[in-house]
Amino acid sequence: MFDTRWLDRCSRVHWTVPLVIFLPAIATLLALGFLHKVGVWAIAWVAGGYFIWTLTEYWLHRVVFHFEPDHGLGVRLQWIIHGVHHDHPNDPMRLVMPPSVSVPLAALFVFAFYVIFGSPGFLPLSAGFLGGYLAYDMLHYHVHHRHASTRLGRLMRELHMRHHFQDHDTGYGVSAPFWDHVFGTAPKRPAARG
Repeated sequence: MFDTRWLDRCSRVHWTVPLVIFLPAIATLLALGFLHKVGVWAIAWVAGGYFIWTLTEYWLHRVVFHFEPDHGLGVRLQWIIHGVHHDHPNDPMRLVMPPSVSVPLAALFVFAFYVIFGSPGFLPLSAGFLGGYLAYDMLHYHVHHRHASTRLGRLMRELHMRHHFQDHDTGYGVSAPFWDHVFGTAPKRPAARG
């Protein structure tokens, strides 16, 4: 993907890396929230963070990942950010966000939550947001490389595979497909043959 080997290596990541990075960060944010006496409101803050994540996932995927510039550097950048995943959807090393991108973005969101919501609420809110991100990354890997054993798992896989192989202009919500229904981008089921 890149001319230099080290840049290419930075764009590839094993699916366990986000767990190693973000589980301690989430635990730390929650612990700091309780140390700063956020109390039982932590549940609402965490739920709010998760809610914000689901909207962020949908709009980031729809607007940023599927932005289609006409020419030049924009085309190359879009391919690096997300196009490579659509060209090689089963590459196990390109299914979770590399830390070179996810860590700075996470820091930016945590800082924004601090500015907008203040302390200590931003701590559990950020934990809920990062927990949603981590769940998204794990689910995304799972739908590409594991066989679902539950009805919900099979549905999540089907919806995401429709995004990849039927219509990439639908199905932007990987871990929160309900937003596709809200915003009119739900994948269509093929008509039954009869």
